[in-house]
Order: sequence, then structure tokens, then C-alpha cells
Amino acid sequence: MLSKNKVIVLSKLKYRDHDLIVKCYTRNRGTVSYILRGVLKSKKGNSKVAYFQMLSQLQIDEDYKPNHSLQTIKDIKVEHPYESLHTNLLKGSIVMFLAEVLSTALREEEPNEALYDYLKNCLLLLDHETQFSNFHLLFLLQLTRHLGFYPDVSNSSQPYFNLSNGLFESHNDGVYSISDENLSILKQLLNTNFEGLSNVKLNSKQRQSFLNMLLLYYELHLGDFRKPKSLIVLNQVFN
Repeated sequence: MLSKNKVIVLSKLKYRDHDLIVKCYTRNRGTVSYILRGVLKSKKGNSKVAYFQMLSQLQIDEDYKPNHSLQTIKDIKVEHPYESLHTNLLKGSIVMFLAEVLSTALREEEPNEALYDYLKNCLLLLDHETQFSNFHLLFLLQLTRHLGFYPDVSNSSQPYFNLSNGLFESHNDGVYSISDENLSILKQLLNTNFEGLSNVKLNSKQRQSFLNMLLLYYELHLGDFRKPKSLIVLNQVFN
């Protein structure tokens, strides 16, 4: 079935000698993997590969076949050309990290337009942002709203937050209860939007500690989530 779709590129993998498998989050179908046959064989094919940089936003004509694990693309064009995401070294490290997180976290093969729009708008915001060292922290925290485990803020004045159940509590309930600095940062970010993020002042140690806590939160709520390999690069860049 030929149809149009909008996609955000999550990952790409060489397959056999000349093929490429590209995993995307799509507006109409959720997570979909596409096979690009023979694109690594010629210069013409290599120009096609250039479209599929991490977190690129594309419009595609797809030949969608239900129950097939790999779909095919008939035509591509860029939906939103980026000005800096793929040229700025610092932003590039965030892109690489977020793409890896999203590739692991987004598995549903069904449409979620609100989630697609969240990703689209955040990436466009990051592309034009000049202060972005904490962008990925708020992005991941807000993403949990779409993934189903956003913190319950009804008792946010309590002195502990339990990572395992997503609740603010009055007592320390064990290894997954957080307090002190990470709790303070969590409360601050829960009351911050992207426009006000420049007011959140963190040093590299605070940023890394809070990010590790967030990734543990993801691991506890997404059974097959794994810590991104690109975390090392991200921490080095923002050290």
C-alpha cells in the first residue's frame, strides 16, 4: 500500500554488503523499520543515505505491507532542515545520545501523534537554542509523560522521591528513594518548561548525577531499556 508518512530517524544499520536498515519513529504508524536496498553500492545511493542522519525529520512515500518487519521507501524529502543539530559538536552529542535512548525506549508499532509532535517540536527547539547544556535532562523527564511513567506530583512537597513507583513520599523506602540534591533538581525541572530552562543552573557533576538517576528511572519502568553507550561521549563533552 503506497502512502505518505512523516518520520524521525532513530538509528541505521548496514545490512549485508549494500543495504541499510533504518529505524524511524513515524507519525502514522509509531516505530517502523525500513530497508534501503542497494544504497551503499553507488554514489547515487550514498546521496540517499545522507537523508538518514540521526533524528532527521523526513517526509516519505512508503510502500507499507502489514505484517512485514521491514518496509520500503519509494521517495524521500527533508521535512525540517536543521541549521545546527548536525554541525554543532555539542548539539551533535545530545542528538547521538537522545537517538540511542529513543531507539531503545520507543517500541510501539501504533500511532501516537502527541508523542511524534513532542519529538518534532523539541528537536526544532534544540536546533535554534543557544543555551542547551540541560536540554536532554528536561527532554527525558518530559518524555516520561508520553511513555506512561511521569512522576506523580500530587505530593511533591515530600522529602523523598521513589524511583520504583514514581511517587513523592514522606520516608526513605530503600535503595530507590532519592533525596537531597537530585530531589531538588527533580522538583525544579518539574516546574520548568523549555523556555525557562536557562534559569536552571547545574555544574557538570550535578548534571551527570541527575542524568544517571533519570536513566535508572527509565530502566525501572521500561523492562528492556539499557544505558546508552553514547553516555560516555555526552559526559565528556559537557564535563
